[in-house]
Amino acid sequence: MPTPTLPRKPSRDELKKDEVLCDYCTAKCCKYFALPIDTPTTRRDFEFMRWYLLHDRASIFTDGGTWYLLVHTTCKHLMEDQRCGIYETRPEICREYTTDECEYEDSWTYERYFETPEQIKEYADAVLISEHATKLRSPPPQPLPILN
Repeated sequence: MPTPTLPRKPSRDELKKDEVLCDYCTAKCCKYFALPIDTPTTRRDFEFMRWYLLHDRASIFTDGGTWYLLVHTTCKHLMEDQRCGIYETRPEICREYTTDECEYEDSWTYERYFETPEQIKEYADAVLISEHATKLRSPPPQPLPILN
């Protein structure tokens, strides 16, 4: 028996006047939240980020130079049809959200994206100047004498 094919998801431009993106979407906006966090500048800052990533379903990304903690979790009021179960009484943040710049197209990319504490440590090691960096290298050689 052949596998049924899903209807093609139309682009924003292909929607008819009475259609809305949410009719074709998987409700990505209801399956995570992202909070801005301080830009890391010290080893301690990166250690906090490592701690965040030790928790399930957390990641960190940057967008426009701002760092974010991303928590992958589904709103408890999202229904099976990918619609809001409390639409009429939804929170203010949901009321202000528009589909003008939502992730409908699935083409979103991040400047930086970290999923594991090891990735954050490796990044920190690359961007922070270690206090012991001078001890990792051998001293420069003595200059050669100038010959006449």
